[in-house]
Amino acid sequence: MLLLRLYRDSFAGLSPAIWWLALITLINRSGTMVLPFLTIYLTQALDFSLQQAGWVMSCFGLGSVAGSYLGGYFTDRVGYYRVMFWTLFLSGGAFLLLMLVKTMLWFCLAVFLLSLIADGFRPASMASIAAYAKPENRTRSLSLIRMAINTGWSIGPAVGGFLAAYAGYNWLFWVDGLTCMGAALLFRWRMREAPEASRPAAVSEAAAPAKGSPYRDRPFLLFLAVTALVAIAFFQLFATLPVFYKQEYLLNEDQIGWLMAFNGILIVILEMPMVYLAERRFSKLSVISAGAFFIGLSYVAFNFWPGWLGVLVLGMALLTIGEILDLPFTNAVALERSDRGSRGQYMALYTISFSAAHILAPVLGMQIAAQWGFATLWYLLGGICLLGILGYHWLAPRLEADHQAG
Repeated sequence: MLLLRLYRDSFAGLSPAIWWLALITLINRSGTMVLPFLTIYLTQALDFSLQQAGWVMSCFGLGSVAGSYLGGYFTDRVGYYRVMFWTLFLSGGAFLLLMLVKTMLWFCLAVFLLSLIADGFRPASMASIAAYAKPENRTRSLSLIRMAINTGWSIGPAVGGFLAAYAGYNWLFWVDGLTCMGAALLFRWRMREAPEASRPAAVSEAAAPAKGSPYRDRPFLLFLAVTALVAIAFFQLFATLPVFYKQEYLLNEDQIGWLMAFNGILIVILEMPMVYLAERRFSKLSVISAGAFFIGLSYVAFNFWPGWLGVLVLGMALLTIGEILDLPFTNAVALERSDRGSRGQYMALYTISFSAAHILAPVLGMQIAAQWGFATLWYLLGGICLLGILGYHWLAPRLEADHQAG
C-alpha cells in the first residue's frame, strides 16, 4: 500500500496538457530505432571504421548544437508551438532521406541536417513545460516527459533490434521517420498554444524584472560546462557501448536492443517515485552529484568483472540510476533560472551543453577504445564523472546565492 501511495502521489497534480504532451512524446520515441544502432549500422552495413563512425556521430552533435541554438532563438520569437510542430514533422522526412545515403561525406552532411532539425524541438519542448505545468510541478512534469521518452526507448530499440536482425536496417529509418510525422500531426490536433501569461503564476513572473541574457549568467555557464562534462560520459550509451557489446561480448543486434531497452524499462518503473522523493528531501545539486557518481560507476564496473555477462545488466542499471538522478534535475535548474523573455535562450544553452557532449563523446570514446582499449576508456569516464561531482559541489552555494538574490 505504501508503494502504491508513493506512485499515486508522484503523479498527482499534473495538468492534462502535460499528459497529452507525454503521449505525443511516447509515440515519437517509440520509433527511436536509428540512433541506438547507428554506430553498428555504419561499421557493419556500410563498412565504416570505428574512427569514421565516430566522426559521423560528431556531425550529429554539431547539427544538434546548431539546431538547439536555432530552436531556442525561434522559440523566443515565434513561440514554442510552431517550433515543436515543424521540427517534429520535418525530422520525420529527414530520417527517410538518411537511409538513401551510403558514403562517408554525404552521411556526415545528412546526419548534420537531421540533428539540426530534430534538436530544434528540444528547447521548445522544455520551454513549453513552463506554459503547461504549474511551477511547483515542473520537475515532476519534466520527469513524466522523460518517462514517456524512456517508455518509447524501451520499445524502440527492442523492436529496432529485431527489425535490424531479421528484416534489414531500412525498416529502422521508415519507422523512425513515420512516427515523427505521426507525433507532429497528433500534436497539432490535440495541443493548443498556452502562453504563460494566461496563468496567474506566469503573470506575476512576467511582471518581475527580467533576468537578462544567459550568456552573462556566469554560474549558469559554469554549471552547463560541468553538466556537459558528465554528459560526455553518459552519451557513451549511444556511441561506444553498442560497439563494446558487439565486439567484446559478441551480442547480436536483437540482444543489444533488449539490453538498451532495459534502460527505458527501469526509468519507467523508478523515475517518478525517485524524483518525487529526492526533490522533497535533498537539494537539486546534491541529487545531480549523486547521478554523476552512478554514471561513472556504471562504466568502471566493466573493469571489475570483465567477461561476466551479468556486468552488462549491472552496468546498465547503474547508468540508469545515474540518469534518473541527473537529467531531470539539471533540466529543472536551467528552467528555474530563466524567465519568459529568455526561456528559449536558457533552454537552448542547456540543450547545447548536451549537444557539445554529443560531439565530443563519440570521437573521444571511439578513438580511446581503438587506441588503448575499452578498459582504459571506462577508467577515464569514471574520472570525468568524479571531476563533475567536484564541480557541482563547488557550484552549489554560488547557484543557491544567485537563486535567493533573484
